[in-house]
Amino acid sequence: MEAPHGAAVSAVGFGLEGPRGPVFRDIGFAAEPGALIAVEGPSGSGRTCLLLALTGRMRATEGTASVGRHRLPDQLAAVRRVSALGPVPGVTDLEPALTVAEHLRERALLQRRFEGSLRSLLRPRAERAAVSRLVIDTALRAAGLDVAALPKGARTAVRDLDRLEVLRLSVALALIGRPRLLGVDDVDLKLSAAERAAAWDLLRAVAAGGTTVVAVCREAPEDALVVSTAPRAYADDSDVQDPTAPPGDAGEDDTYDEHGPYDEYDGHDEYYESDGRDESAAHDGHDAQDAHHQAAHHEAADHEAADHGTVPARGGVRDGSDDDGEEAADAFPEARRA
Repeated sequence: MEAPHGAAVSAVGFGLEGPRGPVFRDIGFAAEPGALIAVEGPSGSGRTCLLLALTGRMRATEGTASVGRHRLPDQLAAVRRVSALGPVPGVTDLEPALTVAEHLRERALLQRRFEGSLRSLLRPRAERAAVSRLVIDTALRAAGLDVAALPKGARTAVRDLDRLEVLRLSVALALIGRPRLLGVDDVDLKLSAAERAAAWDLLRAVAAGGTTVVAVCREAPEDALVVSTAPRAYADDSDVQDPTAPPGDAGEDDTYDEHGPYDEYDGHDEYYESDGRDESAAHDGHDAQDAHHQAAHHEAADHEAADHGTVPARGGVRDGSDDDGEEAADAFPEARRA
C-alpha cells in the first residue's frame, strides 16, 4: 500500500476574533511534511479552535495558513479532504455502547462509499473487502492498537477501553482515510506520566510514517515544533481579553472544565465550518454543543473532510445498501459477532 505523504503546514498572522476578544491571534510557524506540531497552552486559550482552523473545520478571521498547496481560510473544503481528526471532544466522540469492530466496520463503509474512486467501486466484492481489510489492519498497526489483546477482542465496547486505548482507536479510525494531516485534541489530558509518554510515542510514530500531526496539549515534548496559544503572548496588548472568561473577569483559570473544549467555542460558533453549508451555529451557550454534533454529522454524511473520525448517526448510513454493509463486515468480520 502506498505510504501516506504528509502535508507541509504553515501560518502567518493566523487568528480568530470573537465577540469578546481574540480566541487566538498572531500564530506563525512553518512545519515540514511529517512534522509533529504541538499546540501548547492552558485550557481556554484557543488551542482547540486553532486545531480546528488548521484542519479546515473553523474559519479564521485574521492572517493566512496553508496545508500542502491549499490556503486557509479560503480553501476550507480542500483542507478537510486531506486532513482528519482523532479525538476531539464534542466533534469526533466515539459511541460508548458500540464495539471496536463496529466502529471500524462503520468507518470502512464510509471510506468506501464517500472516498472510493469509481474504478474501486467496480472491483469484485471480495477484492474490495480485501482492500478494506488491509487498510484497517494498516491503520491499527500505525495506531499501535492490538485488538486481540483487548478484554473481549474486537467485541470490546468503547466504554470498556482505557483512555490510551480510546486514543489509539480514534487515531486508527482517522488513519483509515490516509490523511496528510492528523489533528488530535488534549493529548495529555487525564493521563499518567507513563500514558502521556506512550501517547506522544504514538504520535511520533504516525509522523515518522509520513503523516503530519498537530496535537493540542498542556505541555509539549522537547522534540515537537511548539505553537503556543498562551495568554502571555498577548501581554503587550491591553485590549486582549480571555474569550472564555465571564464579562469583567480578566483572570485565567488553568483548571480543566468538565465540559472540555466547549468553553473555547462558546460565543464563536458563527466561525464554525460545517462543510460549506450556509448554516449559522447556535445563538446561545447551550446550542454551541449542538453545533459541534451537527458539524460532526455533516462531515460524516458529506465526507468532504477525511475526518476520523467523524461518524454518522448511530442508526447507520441511511442511504447505504445491504451490499455495502455486508462488504464492510467482510472487511472486518468480527463486527458480525459483535
